[in-house]
Amino acid sequence: TRKESSAASDVYKRQELESRLRLALAQGHLQMYYQPQIDIATGRIQGAEALVRWNDPQEGLISPARFIPVAETSGVIGPLGEWVVREVCRQGQEWREAGLPPLTLALNVSPRQFHLTDLAGCTAAALHASGFPAALLELEITESALAERTEEARQVLVRLRELGVRIAVDDFGTGYSSLAQLKRFPIDVLKIDQGFIRDIPQSEDDMAISAAIIAMGHSMGLSVLAEGVETEGQLAFLRERGCDAYQGYLCSRPVPADDFVALLRAQAESAAAAQG
Repeated sequence: TRKESSAASDVYKRQELESRLRLALAQGHLQMYYQPQIDIATGRIQGAEALVRWNDPQEGLISPARFIPVAETSGVIGPLGEWVVREVCRQGQEWREAGLPPLTLALNVSPRQFHLTDLAGCTAAALHASGFPAALLELEITESALAERTEEARQVLVRLRELGVRIAVDDFGTGYSSLAQLKRFPIDVLKIDQGFIRDIPQSEDDMAISAAIIAMGHSMGLSVLAEGVETEGQLAFLRERGCDAYQGYLCSRPVPADDFVALLRAQAESAAAAQG
């Protein structure tokens, strides 16, 4: 039947993408892009979120939305996740040695990578091999990953905290974790999901939710970062509410490492000119 043949072709496409992804990992076709994270009070770049991109020789850039789900269901997520942690630590250390200002580099940990691989062991090895300081590495865990098997999740976070890395809760407000649970996790940063930022200042509800997340984060001693900020109006609202940092197209989309360094150098030059 037509249904069966389309299901079979979907399976074939996933398997084909999986084997190409394994090859891409082996051949060095993956690269990290960096999206600046801005300190709202000073307007300066304080760090970046590192995002993996697949640059296929035939097809060009393949979206993470296509290959991450395949990696998650196939077991490629383990080696892929390890490569990302190693690469971000290596890059961060290279930038430090080049004399760039200290930057916090944040990276996403997929729920399956969080629950099924030795995240703390892999992170410890990457920090040790690169010499990158643990305090400048931030791991972003989704709220839904923390809500699943909470005691195991807490133990992983405790091990990561012992290494000295920072922990951010990603997509906050979209999952179902309770505040009581959140308080038990060693967390440094709450990231407001871009779904709540998109319709500010038109949506009263989204403004109320975002303001509540900022107030709650601060009452728990956490810093709060908003994702997906695209307009001056959104930034003005966040500034007024005391949000600590933001990322989004208003500053820059994710860019390759060299372009990110160019953004940092441009910032340093304009700061020097302002003082001069």
